[in-house]
Amino acid sequence: MAKLLSKKLDHFWNEDSGLTSIFILLCISDFLVVPFFNQRLTILILVRITWFLLLVAGITTMARNRAQMRRFSVIPILLVIVSALQIILNSKFLTYIDFVVELSVFALLIGMVIIKVFEGGSVTIHRVVGSIVAYMLIGNVWAIMFQFLYAEIPGSIQIPAVYTESGVPNSVFLYFSFTTLTTTGYGEILPVHAIARTLVIVEQLIGVLYPVVLIGRLVSLVVGNPGTTENGKK
Repeated sequence: MAKLLSKKLDHFWNEDSGLTSIFILLCISDFLVVPFFNQRLTILILVRITWFLLLVAGITTMARNRAQMRRFSVIPILLVIVSALQIILNSKFLTYIDFVVELSVFALLIGMVIIKVFEGGSVTIHRVVGSIVAYMLIGNVWAIMFQFLYAEIPGSIQIPAVYTESGVPNSVFLYFSFTTLTTTGYGEILPVHAIARTLVIVEQLIGVLYPVVLIGRLVSLVVGNPGTTENGKK
C-alpha cells in the first residue's frame, strides 16, 4: 500500500504532467476550499495532509543526496507537529511558529516547482503551467503574510466592515493578495501600515515582472519549438 501511494505521488515530480496535476490541486484549494470550506477543520486538515504528502514526495524525488533529504524533511515534519499542537493548544508562540513553517512550506514548494520547470529537456505546455503554479504559490505566500500582519498589527490593513464584524476569513487575504499580484487593485482593501505598503509594493513588482521574465520566456521557447509534443519529444 505504501509503495503504491509512493508511486502515485512520484508522478507529481517525475513527470511534466505532474505540474498540471499540482495546478489543479492548487486551484481546488484556492478557489474552492479557502472561500467556501475554510471553517471546516476536517477539510483544512486534509488540505495540509495533501501539501505534506506533496512535499515529502518532492523531497524524496528531487533531493541530490540523503543529507539534503534530511535537511528539507524538517519542514514537512514541523508542519505536522505544529498543526497537531494548534488543535490541542492555544498558544501565541505556536502562531508565530506556524507562520514561519507555512512560509517555509510554500518557499520549498515554489523552489521545487521552479527547478522542475527549468530542468533539462524540452519545454512542454506542462512546464508553462508549472510556471503559473509558482506564480499562484507566490500569491499564497503574500496572503499568509497579509493575514499575519493584520492579526499582529491591528489596523495595518483597512478591510470593509462587512468582514470585520464577523471575523475576516482567509479568503479575503487571498483575494487581496491576488488582486495585488495582478495589479488589479479594486480599492476596497487598503494597506495602511508602512510594512503592509512595503509588502504590497514588492508583490506588485513581482506580479509585473514575473509573467514578462519567466512565463514569457517559457512561452517563447514553446513557440520556437513547434515540433515539441506534450511528452517533450519531437
